Amino acid sequence: MTAKNNDIQGRHRNKIVAFRMSPQESEVLNAKVKMSGLTKQDYMIACCNDKDIIVQGNPYVFKSLRNQLKKFIKRFEEISDLEELELDEVILLEIMLSTIIAMKEKKKAQIKVQKESPEK
Repeated sequence: MTAKNNDIQGRHRNKIVAFRMSPQESEVLNAKVKMSGLTKQDYMIACCNDKDIIVQGNPYVFKSLRNQLKKFIKRFEEISDLEELELDEVILLEIMLSTIIAMKEKKKAQIKVQKESPEK
């Protein structure tokens, strides 16, 4: 029998919440989750509860950031103009760079949950 999935306050998590996303939205969510070092469930709960997400450096986070950097390097080789980046890519790039800079300075990064999407 599997162990019960309790939250930090010891409450049993037995409610299921499901929703649909486009493939692009799913990609962005998965990238954000990987860079945060959290599980998708914990990341989504933190976002829904307007909590800041604290990223602590560990091998998993560093590997995720490295892979994301490689994707952006490849993407920059493909495009000639920064304006060709999609909004989702700009958001991921901003999160990735702010995480890397914060980790370099403090060894811990705080990701603010954005209420509104930035305008182009």
